[in-house]
Amino acid sequence: MTNREVRLSRGELKALLLSDEDGFRRVLQAVVQEALEAEMTEAIGAEKGERTAERVGYRSGYYERKLVTRVGVLELRVPQDRTGRFSTELFERYQRSEKALVSALVEMYVQGVSTRKVKAITEELCGHAFSASTVSEATARLDEALKAFFERRLAEPYPYLILDARYERAREAGVIASQAVLVAIGVDWEGRRQVLGVELANRESHSSWRAFVAGLKQRGLAGVEFVVSDDHPGLRAAIREVLPEAVWQRCYVHFLRNALDYVPRKVDDDCLMELRWFYDRRDLAEVKRDLAQWIAKWQAKYPKLVDWVENNIEETLSFYRLPLPHLPHHKHMKSTNMLERLNQEIKRRTLVVRIFPNPQSCLRLVRALAVEIHENWLEATRYLNMDHLREHKKENLRALAA
Repeated sequence: MTNREVRLSRGELKALLLSDEDGFRRVLQAVVQEALEAEMTEAIGAEKGERTAERVGYRSGYYERKLVTRVGVLELRVPQDRTGRFSTELFERYQRSEKALVSALVEMYVQGVSTRKVKAITEELCGHAFSASTVSEATARLDEALKAFFERRLAEPYPYLILDARYERAREAGVIASQAVLVAIGVDWEGRRQVLGVELANRESHSSWRAFVAGLKQRGLAGVEFVVSDDHPGLRAAIREVLPEAVWQRCYVHFLRNALDYVPRKVDDDCLMELRWFYDRRDLAEVKRDLAQWIAKWQAKYPKLVDWVENNIEETLSFYRLPLPHLPHHKHMKSTNMLERLNQEIKRRTLVVRIFPNPQSCLRLVRALAVEIHENWLEATRYLNMDHLREHKKENLRALAA
């Protein structure tokens, strides 16, 4: 879509926001309306009343359309062209995750949750109450689209792979139990993040992680050189078995959290802060030099912590094999924080449901959110400059040949 400036001055925006409780809804409505106009301009190759050699059609009025959003129902005028060929993906894309959320809530009717409570939640979130029949139809279409996306062929190599899990609660066979949401993010050679897989498992285990990662390989996952995850033993074993050629990086954030188990509840000195600083050093030689000094300094006071760090810290330093620390590769590939945005959005939305009526509704919502974020990532500025990794690999080969 071509860039188009919203025709509201700063003063008009401020007035809309401050005028009443619907200020945000009215601002969003103005923005979406401008987006529709921009889409039409791009489709026919000309602004309203503009004469250009590139024009391929003509406008033909508008039709009214409502768009249900998290801040209320937007009343929009959708432009039409004379041939009737113009269509917009805006509505379907914007509402995809909303359909998933509402369908999960509607299933609560069947499970005996109060109709009043479900209706109140859907109206608060979406500004509109959906009938069960309407959402059932949308759910069937959504499930097909999500299934196709998460079974798609992974045709390009992904040198970086990030694996993580979070837990949601769902009712199954009359029992409320935690469900592990397994997530895989890849970075391709264009430096863009992509959501590769999202699956549910009863728990994080060797078998569940192995099946998940093996499923990615069956879909074509290849070229993985560097994997980032936490220290879950089942996940570690699965990575060794399915991706033996990849270098494993233990997430240093999880490592620092684990370190808290080996010190008193309140630590008033700089011991843990100094441990954190190792991950900002320029190279591995500098880390090892400072680590020796840290061990000598804290061995007497925190012997359990020091022994644990000595035995485990090497796993968190694999990222020093990547391009130089002044480049983003060190910053982004030493932890699983790349998934932070995705996990935060999932948590924000699943907290509304709290307990899903069944695992299928949980998976539907999480997957819909993941696809939404995946599309945003593809359209955003590339996450990493992979030319740095290419040059780094060439330098390593030259050094081996010398």
